Amino acid sequence: MGNISPAIIITIIVLYFALLMVVSWFTSRKADTETFFTANRSSPWLLVAIGMIGASLSGVTFISIPGAVGAPHTYLNDAGVLMYNKNVGFSWMQMVFGFLLGYFVIATVLLPIYYRLGVSTIYSYLGERFGPRSHKTGSAFFILSRVVGAAFRLFLVAIVLQKFLMDPLGISFFWTVLITIVLIWVYTFSGGIKTIVVTDTLQTVCMLAAVIMTIYYIMQGLNTDFSGMVDMIQESQYSKMFYFDTGWADPNNFYKQIISGALIAIVMTGLDQDMMQKNLTCKTLGESQKNIFTFSFVLIFANILFLSLGALLYIYAAKEGVEFAGTRDQLYPTIALHHLPSIIGIVFILGLIAAAYSSADSALTALTTTFCLDFLDFGKKGRSESEKKKTRLIVHIGFSIVLLATILLAKRLEETSIINQLFTFAGYTYGPILGLFSFGILTKRSIKDKLVIPICIIAPIISYLIDTNSIAWLGGFTFGHTIIALNGLITFVGLWLISSPENGSSK
Repeated sequence: MGNISPAIIITIIVLYFALLMVVSWFTSRKADTETFFTANRSSPWLLVAIGMIGASLSGVTFISIPGAVGAPHTYLNDAGVLMYNKNVGFSWMQMVFGFLLGYFVIATVLLPIYYRLGVSTIYSYLGERFGPRSHKTGSAFFILSRVVGAAFRLFLVAIVLQKFLMDPLGISFFWTVLITIVLIWVYTFSGGIKTIVVTDTLQTVCMLAAVIMTIYYIMQGLNTDFSGMVDMIQESQYSKMFYFDTGWADPNNFYKQIISGALIAIVMTGLDQDMMQKNLTCKTLGESQKNIFTFSFVLIFANILFLSLGALLYIYAAKEGVEFAGTRDQLYPTIALHHLPSIIGIVFILGLIAAAYSSADSALTALTTTFCLDFLDFGKKGRSESEKKKTRLIVHIGFSIVLLATILLAKRLEETSIINQLFTFAGYTYGPILGLFSFGILTKRSIKDKLVIPICIIAPIISYLIDTNSIAWLGGFTFGHTIIALNGLITFVGLWLISSPENGSSK
C-alpha cells in the first residue's frame, strides 16, 4: 500500500459514505413511491447531465479504459492473415464519436416519445404499441442486462479493493462484496432516483478530480508540463486513434466502431431504464434534451482524459520499470497506490469508489423501479402508499441479493479487460430491445404479441451461432461490438414475420 495504511483508506471510505448518507437524508425527506421512481419530475437538467457522466463512465471506465490503451491489437486482415500491432491506443474514441450519433437519436426520437406518453418506465411504450407480453419482454431483457452489467462493474471495483485493502486485513472477497452492496442499499432505499441524481453529480466530480490529479502528478514524475505531456502522448506508440485501413475483419475498424458506438448509445442509454430514468426526472422535454446534448459533448472530453491517463501510465511504467501483476486493469491501481505520492493513492480510492457507485446505485434503483412498475403493476389503483413502500423495500433487497450472487459468479470470469466482456454481453441482451423499439417506431404494423417472447429468445441464439462461426462463414469477418446490430436485425425480421399491416396489436 506504499505510504497509505488500510486504516487511512477505511477512514476515507467511511467519510465518503457518511457524506452520501447526509445527501440521502436531505433528498429522501417526505419521499413517497412517486419520489423514488420519478423524483416528482423536478430535477434540474444540468444536475442530471453532470450525474449521467459518472453513471456512463463507471468503475469500468475508471480502471479498464486506461489499461486497454496498451492492449495488443491483433486481427485477421481481409486476406485472412493474422496481423499484429503494438496496441489499440486511442481507438476507443472511435466508439465515443459513434456515441454522439446515438445520443442525437435519443434526444430527437426517443425522448419525445417518452414525454408524450408520460411513462415512468420506458418499456411501457412497448405495451402501448404491441401489448403486455412485449412490455414485459423488453423489461425482462433490461433486468437481465442491467443485473449483469452492474455486477461486472462492481466486481471490477471489488477485486481492486480486495487486493489492495481487504487482503491485508484478512477480509474475504464475499465480505468485500457484501459490504459494498449493503452500503449502496442503505443510501438508496428511501429517496430512490431523487437521491441518485444528486449523489451521481457528487460522484462524477470525485472521479474526474481523481483522474486530473493523477495526470498532474505523473507529469511531475515525467518532468514535463501540459504541452510537453501532449507531445509525449502524440509521439508515443499509444496515440493512434483512427483505424481506416484495417478492413472489416478488424474489430477496431473505424466504420465498425462508429456503427457500434451509435447502436450501443441508443440501447445502453436511450433504451435503458437506468439511464432514461434520470432523464425523465427533468421537468420538460426541452430540459431533458438539453441534458442529453450537454452530457454527450462533455463525455468526449472525459474519455480523452481517461485515454490520456492510460497512455501516461504506460509511459511512466516503462520509465520507472513498474511491473503490474494480473490483467491490464491492475495498471492504474498499481501505479496510483505504490508508485505515486500518498495523496494520489487516496484520491484514487475515492475516485474508484465514486465511479463504481455512480453506476451501481442507479442500477439498483432502476431495477427496483422496473420490476415494481412493469411486473407488479404499481400504477394500478387500489394499493396504499404503505403497501407500495413495503413491497418496494422487499424488491430492493431482493435485487441487492441478486447482484451479490452475480458478482460472486463473475469472479469465475476474471480475465482480460472487463469492458470488452461487458459490451459483448450487452450485444446479446440489448439486441432484442433494439429490435422491438425499432420495429415499433419504424413501422406501423401490428404483431402477434404472444409470439414476441420466442422471437426475442431465438434472436440472440442465432446471433451467437453466426458470431462464433463468422470467421469461417464470412471470410474472416468478425462482428465485435456490432453483434448488437445483427441481433437487433434478426429480432426485427422475426417481428416482421409475425406481423400484419393493420394498426393496433394482435394479441
